[in-house]
Amino acid sequence: MIIRVVLADDQPLVRAALQMVITDAADVVVVGEAADGAEAVRLVEELAPDVVVMDIRMPGMDGIEATRLITAATASTHVVVLTTFDDDEYVYAALHAGASGFLVKDMALDDILAAVRTVAAGDALIAPSVTRRLIREFVSRPSTTTPSRPAKPLTGITDREREVLTLVGGGLSNAEIADRLCISVATAKTYLNRLLTKLDARDRIQLVILAYDAGLVVPAP
Repeated sequence: MIIRVVLADDQPLVRAALQMVITDAADVVVVGEAADGAEAVRLVEELAPDVVVMDIRMPGMDGIEATRLITAATASTHVVVLTTFDDDEYVYAALHAGASGFLVKDMALDDILAAVRTVAAGDALIAPSVTRRLIREFVSRPSTTTPSRPAKPLTGITDREREVLTLVGGGLSNAEIADRLCISVATAKTYLNRLLTKLDARDRIQLVILAYDAGLVVPAP
C-alpha cells in the first residue's frame, strides 16, 4: 500500500526536506504541497490523501483551523501536526481539532517518516518530548483556544475497558498497559479497539481527551 501525503508548511525549505526523505521511501509519496491552511484544505478535498503533515503557524488560515476542517470533513485523512517545543497553546487546540500526531521539527527526518506510517495505519502518535507533559498541562487549565464542550458520558464500557482507558489517559503505551494489567499486548490492543468503537473516538488522542474529561485521570500538580 502506498501512503499518499500532503505537506503543508509555509517554509519551502521544510517542505523540500520532507519531500527529500519521502522520495527515498518506497511506500510513501507526496501528492501535494500547501503553503497555508486554506490550500491544505483544498488539496485534501481534491486529492484525498492518507496523511497531511501540517505546520501550525502559517499565514492566513493556520494549521489548527485547517486540521479542524479536514477532520470534520473526512475520517480517511489523518493529520500530523509539526510543532516546536514552545507551541504548547497551539498543540492544546490541535488536540481538540482532531490531529492524530504531534511531532517536533527538530526530530530526525526518518522519525517523521516513521510517524507518517504510524498515523496512516490508524494509530496516534505524540513525540516523546511533548507527550506526558503536554497532556498534563492540557488538562490542568481551561482552554483559551477552543470552545468548551460537555464531557462525553462513558456509557456502555466494561470495568476492564475503563481501566484501560484510564491508563491510555495517563500516556501509557500498549506494551505498558499490558505490563500494568498482566495481559498480552495483543489483548491490550483489542481493548483499545473496543474503546475506539464504543466511544466513537477517532484515535488514541481522542481517548486521552475522553479519559480526562470523564475525570478518570487527575493531572499531576
